[in-house]
Amino acid sequence: MPAQQHLDNTPVTAIKGVGPQVAQKLERLGLFTVQDLLFHLPYRYQDRTRLTPLGALQLHSDVLIEGEIRASQIVFGRRRSLVCRLQDNTGTVTLRFFHFGAAQKNQLVAGTRLRCFGETRRGASGLELYHPEYTVIDTATDNKLALEANLTPVYPATEGIQQQRLRNIITQALNLLNDNNLSDLLRNLPLPQHFPESFKLRETLAYLHRPPLNAPLHQLAAGEHPLQQRLAFEELLAHHLSLLKSRQQLKQQNAPALPLNSSKQNALLENLPFALTGAQQRVAAEIAEDIAQPHPMLRLVQGDVGSGKTVVAALAAVQAIANGKQVALMAPTEILAEQHYNNFRQWLEPLDIQVGWLTGSLKVKERREQLQATADGRNQIIIGTHALFQDGVDYCDLGLVIIDEQHRFGVQQRYALTAKAQQNQQPHQLIMTATPIPRTLAMSFYADLDSSVIDELPPGRTPVNTVLIENGRRDQVIERVRAACLERKQAYWVCTLIEESEELQCEAAESSAQMLAEALPGISIGLVHGRLKAKDKAMVMDAFKAGNIDLLVATTVIEVGVDVPNASLMIIENPERLGLSQLHQLRGRIGRGSLESHCVLLYSTPLSKDSKERLAVMRETSDGFIIAEKDLQLRGPGEVLGTRQTGDIQFHIADLQRDAHLLNDIKSAAAHLQQQPQQIQALIDRWLGINEQYAKV
Repeated sequence: MPAQQHLDNTPVTAIKGVGPQVAQKLERLGLFTVQDLLFHLPYRYQDRTRLTPLGALQLHSDVLIEGEIRASQIVFGRRRSLVCRLQDNTGTVTLRFFHFGAAQKNQLVAGTRLRCFGETRRGASGLELYHPEYTVIDTATDNKLALEANLTPVYPATEGIQQQRLRNIITQALNLLNDNNLSDLLRNLPLPQHFPESFKLRETLAYLHRPPLNAPLHQLAAGEHPLQQRLAFEELLAHHLSLLKSRQQLKQQNAPALPLNSSKQNALLENLPFALTGAQQRVAAEIAEDIAQPHPMLRLVQGDVGSGKTVVAALAAVQAIANGKQVALMAPTEILAEQHYNNFRQWLEPLDIQVGWLTGSLKVKERREQLQATADGRNQIIIGTHALFQDGVDYCDLGLVIIDEQHRFGVQQRYALTAKAQQNQQPHQLIMTATPIPRTLAMSFYADLDSSVIDELPPGRTPVNTVLIENGRRDQVIERVRAACLERKQAYWVCTLIEESEELQCEAAESSAQMLAEALPGISIGLVHGRLKAKDKAMVMDAFKAGNIDLLVATTVIEVGVDVPNASLMIIENPERLGLSQLHQLRGRIGRGSLESHCVLLYSTPLSKDSKERLAVMRETSDGFIIAEKDLQLRGPGEVLGTRQTGDIQFHIADLQRDAHLLNDIKSAAAHLQQQPQQIQALIDRWLGINEQYAKV
């Protein structure tokens, strides 16, 4: 390879031993170029710089050991295994292999000298190492086998690429690196003051792939070493720039200009049984101005549970429909979609606006009718679930897409819906969430969105009092439910299970409903869970809303979209099994009227440290933004954003929570780079590579 060839466009096949088959396996890790290899950083390190005497081994330690096999045999127990007894002059330890072939069995015989690395575990014969990495020492020539001079990296790997091979490939990549063939893309940018002034990319990568013996291992493990922070800054900047680039590209596309129609808006407002809050009016005005422009709106509306986001969305829908465009509103569950459908029919049908309905549970004839009415434009707004973007769903002239509870959808699902618009125009997008996005995430992953916050609750809403009660006092809780129902108040009893199985959750709800029916004679009890047919679910919900059911037993399907002002008591079983945001959403089903409301978290012991923290936060605050920040700390960004299932938020080295202090400097650096498009693209390519496509949605 020519010395001056840039490593960002040098394929991995330039590395010795990387042929087409190995290159294909590296592709699974997102590694296509030598630069990709250099930035494929270790996620932890092992200390193989010193030998540990066998007599000094401790449980659950990663150790490098050396000794002679004194006995080797195949043992038949619950699992067949090859067991070797290794001895040095201080003690013995057992090596156990569950997967082995004849060649390995013949190699690991008495008298063979080995150097091994692995984790000590407790076994049937004392301390054992399962499947340790090992090297056979030729006693004639290799008696003085050298120790490692640096800490040993452990890389994210994939099937077919062992750690040792990956280390060898990356070592070769480091050997190709010089001061000229890999650019420092942040040169001449304003950087945080604590960054090392003498930063050189070549030395930094060499250090992080092969830290010296005296490296601060705890600092490296925490990702807080200055050199790691310098690369984390670059990676976060690349993500931020990718989103800004996506925003610029979107703004250059055409979208229908939908000017405000005051008469239609006023007709809707006069038809409402309530007045808008100041926050609702402000956000509605921001949206109205956005969709009046000839380029696509991409606006995130955050509002805590019960803040009134739906009516703001309805005002936007009316503005689009008044301009002859169709609107699609997508919700993650049928219960929430049906809640929207009922509200929009109540508000919009008096304005002669036809509201359509499309979910997976529609019968064939109903589905065919809704598809036809959507395709020919009779359905001016179509409300539904994932069914809205499936093949066979055609729109006449889609001008506005509204996505509720956006974090419950994958990136590709949101893209599939917006792709239903006419080819020469992008629809405007309004994204709503009652799960506030922590500031850290908003700056990192929503830099391409304009953001509005409905930070005011409608008058008459009462704060919910939250209490923690241990499961041993269940009888007292049941009596509390009885007393509330006898006072003509209504209550929820929410069942959760640790298993992610809808069937098991439904069985738990059925069991709880039966138990409560026996304990509460004379109290009308309803049951809702995911296995119920949509029609049966709707009947139960309608009866609960009408006050004909006193106590609703449900799984977490009622998390969003249920609005019953007379419901003032909620019991959540095993709340320790849920995330903070989900608990906050569930609690938001009560306190929607003027009645004093109470949420009982009926927990089981013992509680983990994280569970104690989560439940304490729920008891102490009802502020969705505080809860969201804590949820981010405890669960990480993939869970909070709903992107874990799509795999599109994967950092090499950065950590949103740990590195939040870098975000202001990142915005400054991004502003400085705006006039250097080539440098921006180089940064994006380095850190996002082919994953940049996700940022464009």
